[in-house]
Amino acid sequence: MASGNSKKISTMPNSGLVVSDTSTLLNLALTERLELLESQFSEVTVPQQVWNELTEGEEGLEALRELRDANFLNIAEVERSDLFVEVFHELDLGETAAICYAVDHDADLVLLDERDGRRVARRHDLEVTGVIGILLRGAKTDEVDLERELDALREAGFWMSDDLYSRALSEVDE
Repeated sequence: MASGNSKKISTMPNSGLVVSDTSTLLNLALTERLELLESQFSEVTVPQQVWNELTEGEEGLEALRELRDANFLNIAEVERSDLFVEVFHELDLGETAAICYAVDHDADLVLLDERDGRRVARRHDLEVTGVIGILLRGAKTDEVDLERELDALREAGFWMSDDLYSRALSEVDE
């Protein structure tokens, strides 16, 4: 969230290929803010492996199914390529599938929250943001009260350091 990221947040694509891992979708569902995806992107592609992770739980599932049924969330098959095997040595199945699909289809943006996943995605020259980036973009367009949403994320079980919390709030003030 350094000041250099504000450019990236403001230039996130409104159209183009956006691929998501589990965490970003689940956290937006748990905080009842999935509509931010719809206001920021024309659609989001979700690898089958990510969809399987999302449907393992009950919380937020109804809203996610509604987005899928409205053809906003597109479920995609991801082959177990050499890249898949390589990345899977470092990450979980959902992150691996999201990154591999993004690489194979030249995605404009991949939604990832976990540090290791973001590191691997950047190593493959992918543009990355996560739930906090989506909330920041929403705050900059006055769609959300960032402090309230960050508190809701924490209450939903999303871990963020106090430093990250403070840096996110300062981004809105810039």
